Amino acid sequence: MERRQFIKNSVLGSFVVSGLAVLFLTTSCNSPYSKVDQLKDNFWLWGQNAGSHHINNAYNLPGVNKMEPREGCEFLNIDKCCRVAMGLGPFPPYDDEAEKLKDLKEVVWSGIGTKGLLKPEDNKSDLEEIFKIARIHPNITGVVMDDFFRGKSIPWRLSYEYVKEMSDALHKFELRPLDFWLVWYTTELDLEVAKYIDLFDVIKLWTMKGSDLVHMDDNISKFIRRTPGKRRLAGCYMWNYREKKPFTMCQMKYQLDIYYNWIKKGGIEGIVFCSNCIADIGLETVEYIRKWIAEVGLENLKNRVVERNNLFW
Repeated sequence: MERRQFIKNSVLGSFVVSGLAVLFLTTSCNSPYSKVDQLKDNFWLWGQNAGSHHINNAYNLPGVNKMEPREGCEFLNIDKCCRVAMGLGPFPPYDDEAEKLKDLKEVVWSGIGTKGLLKPEDNKSDLEEIFKIARIHPNITGVVMDDFFRGKSIPWRLSYEYVKEMSDALHKFELRPLDFWLVWYTTELDLEVAKYIDLFDVIKLWTMKGSDLVHMDDNISKFIRRTPGKRRLAGCYMWNYREKKPFTMCQMKYQLDIYYNWIKKGGIEGIVFCSNCIADIGLETVEYIRKWIAEVGLENLKNRVVERNNLFW
């Protein structure tokens, strides 16, 4: 099936860009998105220990999850992984887990773990452990900070000074500069945290509630305006975690179409799919994503477009 027909058949269809002047990017452009590559080269797996999302059945998930991150990458045909710690681990030392991921193109490692696994209020991180495995594995290219902000009452989890120390250390790593990644939720877009955003290289935007997906296009526009000069990705949940139920197929097709069009316009670089922890429990949305990746993944991004209106740069 041709890509045009594939999107046409999707419920809610493609997002249509109108009323905007556009230009074609070439490899001579200074934009961080001007690199010529295939679409799937910008797809990542959000990788966590098998069973991590089923603990206490907090998200009302069906089935049993046994798929580990490396298997999840193979399952979705993705060769990049954000390896993030949760309550089930992994725990230092990370040598064995890093060895399992050594054949992937890129791995970005969890800096403190989900929900402050390392008590970030004490200004602690896994940085030294990550440096140790990064000296052995050249495919480790960065560190990601998950659940970084705490909401409107406490809009940060680590002191600014400590986060800056982390950023400087990553950028000055003796073998190669390592990127500093940040998770940012749509519910946090209005926080006054510009000084923190400045410390990061790559920002990922996640929509927690399925019912909020209708605002995703506007939220991505705001996200872009608030992150000038940064690499940007969109997070794609495969289960409606916050509302504890499956996404409808309409919702899944809609968000993939929105992401696809923002990638083509140059507003975001790629997509992070969450995660191996639900990839093997029989969800219809997961199977659709597999087919979608196979369908669009080989597209060449040489001729992606951006809006000529200072929205991005």
